Amino acid sequence: MNDLIIQPGAETDSPITIFIMGPTATGKTDLAHSIYSELGSDQISELISVDSALVYRGMDIGTAKPDEQFLSKAPHHLIDIIDPAEVYSAGQFRHDALKLMQQSVETQRTPLLVGGTMLYFNALQKGMANMPDVDEAVKAAIDLEAKTSGIQAMHERLKTVDPVSANRIHPNDPQRIKRALELYDYTGKTLTEFWSEQEAKQAQSRLPYQRIKIALMPDDRVELRKRITQRFDIMLQQGLIEEVETLFNRGDL
Repeated sequence: MNDLIIQPGAETDSPITIFIMGPTATGKTDLAHSIYSELGSDQISELISVDSALVYRGMDIGTAKPDEQFLSKAPHHLIDIIDPAEVYSAGQFRHDALKLMQQSVETQRTPLLVGGTMLYFNALQKGMANMPDVDEAVKAAIDLEAKTSGIQAMHERLKTVDPVSANRIHPNDPQRIKRALELYDYTGKTLTEFWSEQEAKQAQSRLPYQRIKIALMPDDRVELRKRITQRFDIMLQQGLIEEVETLFNRGDL
């Protein structure tokens, strides 16, 4: 079972949007489908996925991507939109999501966003820091460091220069670790400093919507781990290993 936490939006004249969020295997997608089915497409727009893995084509089993039959009943945006070799940033998500939300409002419908990528939810609500473009030579040096020292060592280096970011970024997240070190090596400023300096600027770009937030939180972590294990077993039966091999054999990932 999950605890259902609903945070109503503030009383404003801004249009309403619904956020459904929470950890993996807590039933977010099923809840979104239920709301969509109950209220109908005349009130709820097509769902907007907030998931950093579902954007990629060819990554279906390992991401627990809803199948075609499910999507035909509850259409989603921002699923299967780019190739795995391409980069899709939180900033790009914010741009795409805002455009889709505006389209919903223009047709007198409520945007419903569902997913578990909190980085995307935060970027959508708070805006993005205006980070500088890093010199290609610095990027190349960081790539070389990753190959020679390994991403774990780079995470340790990040701990020494920017412990706040290091605590927030998982040691197995090479893209974000490299980005944080690129900024530091190029500018001498940490990612945390950039965010702090630009907090006032971000206030001007905060989300102009009244948000109803629905958070699904596991009240029994043992049961959650059991569900995750069951989901993984099903993935193996569906061909997860073959999917990974196909992606690996491409040679460009």
